[in-house]
Amino acid sequence: MIMSQASLREHPSILIIGSGFGGLGMAIKLKLAGFNNLTLLEKAERVGGTWRDNTYPGAACDVQSHFYSYSFEPKHDWSRKFGLQREILGYMEHCVQKYRLGSHIRFNSEVQEAAFDDETNQWSVTLANGEQLTANVLITATGQLNQPAWPNLKGLDRFQGKMFHSARWDHDYDLSDKRVAVIGTGASAIQFVPEIASKVKQLDLFQRSAAWVLPKPDRPFKRWEQTLFQKVPAWDRLYRYLIYWKNESRALAFTKFSGLLEYYANMAKREARKQVTDPAKLKKIIPDYKIGCKRILISNDWYPAINRPNVNLITDPIDHIDESGVITHEGHHHEVDAIICGTGFRASEFLSPIRITGRGGKTLNEAWQNGAVAFKGITVSGFPNMFMLYGPNTNLAHNSILYMLESQFRYVLECLEALEKYPDSAMDVRQDRQDRFTHVVQQGLEDTVWSSGCTSWYLDEHGRNTINWPGFTFTYRFATRRVDTADYQFLYPGQTAG
Repeated sequence: MIMSQASLREHPSILIIGSGFGGLGMAIKLKLAGFNNLTLLEKAERVGGTWRDNTYPGAACDVQSHFYSYSFEPKHDWSRKFGLQREILGYMEHCVQKYRLGSHIRFNSEVQEAAFDDETNQWSVTLANGEQLTANVLITATGQLNQPAWPNLKGLDRFQGKMFHSARWDHDYDLSDKRVAVIGTGASAIQFVPEIASKVKQLDLFQRSAAWVLPKPDRPFKRWEQTLFQKVPAWDRLYRYLIYWKNESRALAFTKFSGLLEYYANMAKREARKQVTDPAKLKKIIPDYKIGCKRILISNDWYPAINRPNVNLITDPIDHIDESGVITHEGHHHEVDAIICGTGFRASEFLSPIRITGRGGKTLNEAWQNGAVAFKGITVSGFPNMFMLYGPNTNLAHNSILYMLESQFRYVLECLEALEKYPDSAMDVRQDRQDRFTHVVQQGLEDTVWSSGCTSWYLDEHGRNTINWPGFTFTYRFATRRVDTADYQFLYPGQTAG
């Protein structure tokens, strides 16, 4: 029996947008708590979020497998220390089956708009096909890495060859013996470039800024190790615990003592010098910004791929694209058969492209005109009974986002329990509490390595870090350990917020 409650809680009705790790985990926790009147709205035909979308060659996680899984649903037979895309997706589908979420998921249900009705205290959700749904509670679990970012280049639509984004990989297109341009050298390119470099005739890699790349301590698990994890649960828990604290210790370097990161910078330089024999390439791949300012990447085959004779590392900025290739500022024309854009995601555009309207007809875009903010990364003033998972300033550079998500699951559950004490009400976080929390977060970010001067996807168009949490994950768990109802107004249908 999955339910932990004697009877099912049919109130409130709950809509969850997205079926990645956030949406699935939240649904599982809701069911375990007895909240059964819930529906997950998934725009695609399959669960998985970013792990469904990113199927490019070499796709894998940069967080250790045993800590990139729910604490309440351990997987003992991970094939490697760092999970591969297909294995992570399989784990998520296993969770759907075990916790019987299938009947709660609506596929091909892309959300176009969500609006809060002041008179009924309900959310009205409009799907792309025009269908409308209503619910008491709206939980968004769209993640930060779901909207591909295409490069803003002149002539991109003129190219007559094959073009696709790494997050929408075209597996039907054979890259063998092709001249290929890759735009971008971020986390995705770090993984797929080594996979395709040996297949293509020529690879022109266009790099805007170099990345700090460290060795990846990855290897397959031996069969006896998998058996030990399964037969001795205490060892599995201890192994996970050790991973957590190993990763967590790195927060000190990112937030307080950035000088500690120089050890890793020297390690990256040593690896580059050891594996890249071309002096011109070596000069280009050593970053000129402080390590940690942008996302630190891990790979064992990036530098060997760069060193291949058929790989051209180009740092001359792209001027435009024409019908047959890429033209740089210096006027060099690079003729190619295919262009792959490894240019990441629109991470700071939370919930985009969904239009969210709260109390009094105010949209989320209007509320966030100076940057995305949310109380504890979960609730936004003026948008009652809406709870965000993986919201503003809850991303990590040092540990697993699933730990943060599980903190949010608990907080949202307690919010729903608070709502049960005030039937028909909607809880809206007070503006002053949200402002105070935002000030503390932004103040905490001021002296971090992410504020050391580089441009990165951590920063929005205003140069404000709306992505990262400025501390330890256990401090976030402590901050979300309970719901203080004094932080909220409980509004009744037709009531004006005071």
